[in-house]
Amino acid sequence: MASRPSDVTEGGIAAEVRALQRLPQSVQAFAADYPQGHVIDLHRHSRAQLLHAESGLMAIEAASASWLIPPGVALWVPPGMPHEVRAVTAISMRTLYVRPDAAAGLAEHCRAIAVGPLLRELIFRAVSFSPHYAADSREGRLMAVILDEVREQPDAPLNLPLPRDRRARRVADALVADPADGRPIEEWASVTGASARTLARIFREQTGLSFGQWRQRRRLLTALERLAAGEAVTLVALDLGYSSPSAFAAMFRRALGHPPSQYLRHPEERRRSRKR
Repeated sequence: MASRPSDVTEGGIAAEVRALQRLPQSVQAFAADYPQGHVIDLHRHSRAQLLHAESGLMAIEAASASWLIPPGVALWVPPGMPHEVRAVTAISMRTLYVRPDAAAGLAEHCRAIAVGPLLRELIFRAVSFSPHYAADSREGRLMAVILDEVREQPDAPLNLPLPRDRRARRVADALVADPADGRPIEEWASVTGASARTLARIFREQTGLSFGQWRQRRRLLTALERLAAGEAVTLVALDLGYSSPSAFAAMFRRALGHPPSQYLRHPEERRRSRKR
């Protein structure tokens, strides 16, 4: 993300996105499909944005952190926040652009949220609305309900905040490169010249996670990306340093509420699987 952010996305849809954001309606919905590997370069919008993939997995970088966003999760991006989007797999993106004054009470920072069944259906419906809907129409009322639902959704643990301190950042960069590295914090302390207590404090203060939680989060995000690429659960589990696939699956379920074999499915498929 070293390039200077543009004010709009590049490519054929840029003009349409610009036009939508100039309209007076408080919320505009936009649908676009992208092939695997497609990158929407670093850019920003005048409106807040809710990025949701009806299917597929997307990676988003913003505000010195990265997120992996699968179906059933959305990323809230506040107005003016530079961000970059990459399609890890082919994705069907469903985006909401929210006028800044209509975003009152919503987060002023990037936030990954769970997308429950009602919010998912509302987003799906919203992309079919005319962009010129009246505020007091059925469409306008449903858009207001969408914002209420966004405010109420719980966080999803799919971001990886990076520490600013150079010593802790050295550790973080090494674990980004090799998530399976299982060295305890005491060994990292001897590498960086900081005490284990200092490193632990820095991770907690600058990322909001303990060192152990941060490393587990990194492994979780790596696992999501590799599973989306079609790799076997057993191979991913062992490569990431877990003693067995069952230990990996237990961690995955605790963090995300579903076993790894189900998580990347469409939310409706996951519900049907649980009913069998």
